[in-house]
Amino acid sequence: MGETDRRSSRDVRRPEPPLPEESGLTLEEYLAIQQAIGHPTRFRILRALVANDELSATDLKAVVDADSPNFHYHLGELVDVGLAEKRQRRTADSQGFYTYYRPTGMGRGILEHGVEELMRREREFDDAYS
Repeated sequence: MGETDRRSSRDVRRPEPPLPEESGLTLEEYLAIQQAIGHPTRFRILRALVANDELSATDLKAVVDADSPNFHYHLGELVDVGLAEKRQRRTADSQGFYTYYRPTGMGRGILEHGVEELMRREREFDDAYS
C-alpha cells in the first residue's frame, strides 16, 4: 500500500460503544459468555440442557459423552457465566440431595440466537447455492 493509499487519522471512524450505558452486563461478562459457548463440550452441554429443560449431572454426562473431570469443569463454567443454573432437590426415595442443571433464559437465548442462528444461515446459504 503506497503513501497515497493511507487514510488520514481524521478519516478513521471509531465504532459505537458495543453496549448501551444501562446494559445489565459488562463487555467483559458478554465476552466471557461468548468464550464459554465457544467450547465444543460446553456447547453440547448447553444444547442438551435446552433440549431437556433440566437434567441431573449423571444424565447430562451420559447425553454429552464427556470425560468426568472435564465434564464437571465445563458444566461449572456454564454456571459461572450464567448460561446454566443448578439446584439441589431431594427425591422421595433418597436419603440425600441430587443436583440438577437447567439452562437460564440467557443460555437459551445465546444458543438460539447466537451459534445456532449462524448454523441455520449457513444451511440456508448452502441450500440456495448448491
